[in-house]
Amino acid sequence: MEQEQREEMEETGQLDLQGNSYGYKIHLLNIIGEIEGHQCLAPGAKATKYEHILPELARVEENKNIDGLLVLLNTVGGDVEAGLAIAEMIASLSVPVVTLLLGGGHSIGVPLSVCGDHSFIVPTATMVVHPIRMNGTVLGVKHNYEYIDKMQDRIISFTCKHSGISEKDFKRIMFNTKELAKDVGSVLVGPEAVEEGLIDEVGGIQDAFSCLYDLIRQKKKKGNRK
Repeated sequence: MEQEQREEMEETGQLDLQGNSYGYKIHLLNIIGEIEGHQCLAPGAKATKYEHILPELARVEENKNIDGLLVLLNTVGGDVEAGLAIAEMIASLSVPVVTLLLGGGHSIGVPLSVCGDHSFIVPTATMVVHPIRMNGTVLGVKHNYEYIDKMQDRIISFTCKHSGISEKDFKRIMFNTKELAKDVGSVLVGPEAVEEGLIDEVGGIQDAFSCLYDLIRQKKKKGNRK
C-alpha cells in the first residue's frame, strides 16, 4: 500500500492521508507548475495533467471513505479550458474542499485557488490576475475574439461566484493598466488577495487542515452530502 501511494504521489501529485486524531481520510491534491491541456508540454517541465486529475476527482466523489479534499497550489497557469474544467469539477464535489495557495496562483490558477469551500493563501504567495492571452497565429480574428470574450466571461463568473469579490472589482484588477510594465493586470500578494475578497484567509497548512476538519465535522453532523 505504501509503495502504491509513493508511486501515485510521484506520478500525479496525489495522496490519501489518514491516521489523524479524528480518524478522517483526507485526499491531498497538488496543482503545480503549468496546467497541461490537449498538448503535451516539453519534457522535464513541471506540469499538472488534467487527464490525471479528472478521473482522480471522480474517485474522490465516489469513494465514501474519503472525508475531505485538500488542494495545494503553486501554479503559473496554463491551458485555460483544462484549468477551468478542473476547477469546475472540484467545485462540484460533495465532500468538503479547502484550497491552500503556496508560491503562486497565476492566470487560470486564480479560479483554481477559489474553487473549494474555503480558501487560504500564505503571506508571501502571489496571484497574477490578467485577461486571457493567445499564443501563436490567430486565424479568423473576429470569431477568435468572440470565443476569447466568452471564455473570459466564464472565468470571471466562476471566480466571483466562488469567492467574495464582486464582478466590478475583479474586472478592475484584471484590466488594470498601471501595474504591469508590459501587460494588463494586477499582482496581489497574500493579504492583498484577502482584502480584495479573492481569498478567504491568510494562513498555512495547519490552518488549512484545521478548517477542513471543521467542515468535515459539520457535514457529518448534518448527516448528508452538500
